[in-house]
Amino acid sequence: MADFVSGYNIIRKLGDGARSQVYQVVDPVTGEVFSLKRVVREKHEDSRFLEQAIAEYQTSMRFSHPYLRRSFKLKRIRRLLRLREVQVLMEFVDGTSLDKRRPERIDVSVDLFIKVAEGLGAMHEANVLHTDIKPSNILLALSGDVKIIDFGQSCPVGFRKRRIQGTPDYIAPEQVKRRHLGRQTDVFNFGATLYWALTGQTFPTMISKKGRRHEPKAVARRQIPAPEDLNPKIPSALSRLVMQSCSDEPSRRPRDMKEIISRLETVRQVLAKRKLAGHDISAAVKTPCPPPEEPVRPATDPLPPESKDSYDFSAFTGFADEEEGERPHDTEEPS
Repeated sequence: MADFVSGYNIIRKLGDGARSQVYQVVDPVTGEVFSLKRVVREKHEDSRFLEQAIAEYQTSMRFSHPYLRRSFKLKRIRRLLRLREVQVLMEFVDGTSLDKRRPERIDVSVDLFIKVAEGLGAMHEANVLHTDIKPSNILLALSGDVKIIDFGQSCPVGFRKRRIQGTPDYIAPEQVKRRHLGRQTDVFNFGATLYWALTGQTFPTMISKKGRRHEPKAVARRQIPAPEDLNPKIPSALSRLVMQSCSDEPSRRPRDMKEIISRLETVRQVLAKRKLAGHDISAAVKTPCPPPEEPVRPATDPLPPESKDSYDFSAFTGFADEEEGERPHDTEEPS
């Protein structure tokens, strides 16, 4: 078997991303099993993928929280003095991502998202944001553990990015507008992901997967179906939490993950009582009535063809409402 990191052999391929492949590998001496992400430069503009892999390592190697996947080793490969490849050795998680295994019960979703909130809370305590929480970045291990993955877009609290970064259907308005990001940015991503887990539907965000810009209007926002509208079995307290988390204005969202955890724990108690009383708490939903059409303005360009999901949306120049020269006063962007 081919070695991608000296001394580590490939067991199998786990998946593909934009300019990257992820493998399950083993240390033939110790028998320890890891995941290995390999990112290869194919074009000059692929630098951002290498940068994200390095950022993922630099962020995740700092944490030892049970719900955050750790990275152990970074290898840079240069050819003719130019960085051509990056390899990140990471914790192996035997399981599948949330987007492939949506919970069938509301109480299971609540338990799962309490753990996700605890992981994000640990990042926030270290003054770090994830900024790309979505179903495919939450791994459900066969052991029952939960792991938040993919820290390539992480940044310090208060950071303002040069480019739009995030995932359509989960991206927060301030990410699209390139404003300074805060803990409530992760709250929005978290709320949009929980909306999907509870309803099977995506929350209408400013960028759709088709690469179009949606200008939310107050009337249209009021007519977005709440989770309890799609599934009456969902407690009102849980439905309100989700919709508040997805508020356009960060100040209207829950202030931090501690508040979210507290409210989810209250919902968990309500669901436990309903379960004991024999009530159905399945996650089956009725077909929603689509919200009224909003004005849609095409982006300058479609999403990059190699970008299956998130990464950069540099083509969306029309979203930014700050001047190009504006820089944060208290943070410095990486070179």
